[in-house]
Amino acid sequence: MGTFVRAVRVARPNDYGWQTAALGSPQSRLPRTSTALRTAPNDVIALHSGYPDRDLLPERLVRAAFARAARTDAAVGRPPSAGLPDLQAWFAAELGAVTPEWGAPPVPSDVIVFPGSQSGLGSAFRALVGAGRPLLVESPTYWGAILAAAQAGVRVVPVPSGTGGPDPDELARTFERTGARVFYAQPNFANPTGARWSPDLADRVLGIVRRYGAFLIEDDWAHDFGIAADPVPVAARDDAGHVVYMRSLTKSVSPAVRIAGVIARGPARERVLAAAQTESMYVSGILQAVALDVVAQPAWRTHLRGVRRGLAARRDLLIGALREHVPAARLEAVPEGGLNLWVRLPDATDLARLSRDCEASGVVIASGDEWFPAEPTGAYLRLNYSGPNPGAFPEGARVIGEMLARQRPM
Repeated sequence: MGTFVRAVRVARPNDYGWQTAALGSPQSRLPRTSTALRTAPNDVIALHSGYPDRDLLPERLVRAAFARAARTDAAVGRPPSAGLPDLQAWFAAELGAVTPEWGAPPVPSDVIVFPGSQSGLGSAFRALVGAGRPLLVESPTYWGAILAAAQAGVRVVPVPSGTGGPDPDELARTFERTGARVFYAQPNFANPTGARWSPDLADRVLGIVRRYGAFLIEDDWAHDFGIAADPVPVAARDDAGHVVYMRSLTKSVSPAVRIAGVIARGPARERVLAAAQTESMYVSGILQAVALDVVAQPAWRTHLRGVRRGLAARRDLLIGALREHVPAARLEAVPEGGLNLWVRLPDATDLARLSRDCEASGVVIASGDEWFPAEPTGAYLRLNYSGPNPGAFPEGARVIGEMLARQRPM
């Protein structure tokens, strides 16, 4: 009862200037968020993303797995810190299946389940490298590894790497010069170059790692995306705990199911697990149950065969479109797997301007600068052929070619 007066909210500018003094200068400059994580409107041609289109995901299997998992104890229980035993066993069996007879296959207790490979990278870098210590990485390399290294405070040291992988002689010299004890690499279908190591190179790199008493952190991110070749992890050749192996299911199962497995042996495994526990304690049991349900289905292998055919068609379509519409672009190698093309443009190309001009014309691309841990060695684009609407790839290539031609001197 009575008379009430409604307060009128007065608009005023926000003032957060006090936070500058409270926070102080950042201890390290973190790389900016990658273009690959941007969500683009559905009316543009998206060639930038690092994730496959829904057409390439086992959507029916994932939905059914969520329904089943919701009716189990995984929906309310706390899983073990290292992961569900059955999922640990699956990751171990996958690597064990390609381990030679003379090798020592991993056991389930070697596996640590993470909420995605990004979390696994951060924990591995903190546990095995340590703040201020050198970490050798291929150059170019996965931008997320560069970010994880910056967050862990480790010192990144680039090792030149081309379409066939790193130069082993340069790798050995860099180990000698820096005193590093960890090398991060992607031996199969590297992001962004698509490089795949030969068996000889894999043996030489493993020999160098052993010689220097070091670790190789092997990121097998594209294990499920082979096109013309099947990946054989370097970890399958290791029987002394030098290789810390990481395999993600996030991109092949679903972006909503962020699950990765790390296989490490000996004290290294205990240190990585301790680092993981300080960050997340444990991984959602229901997500682990869903991931295991999907990969245990007979239809999973059938799905992967379909993905191989779909990726091959998309890759070839984009390559053909670039050859027709962007003659100045050079594809140094046709990737045998993965999701991306690594395209070199003329050295005088203004990549920032090209990206802006293309986006203004409805095409989103990713500048290759983000994949270099130091100064770029050329003007590159990383173009994703697994994105939506592959029928628009020729139009996207036409726009790239037109915007690139505008930069040429008259």
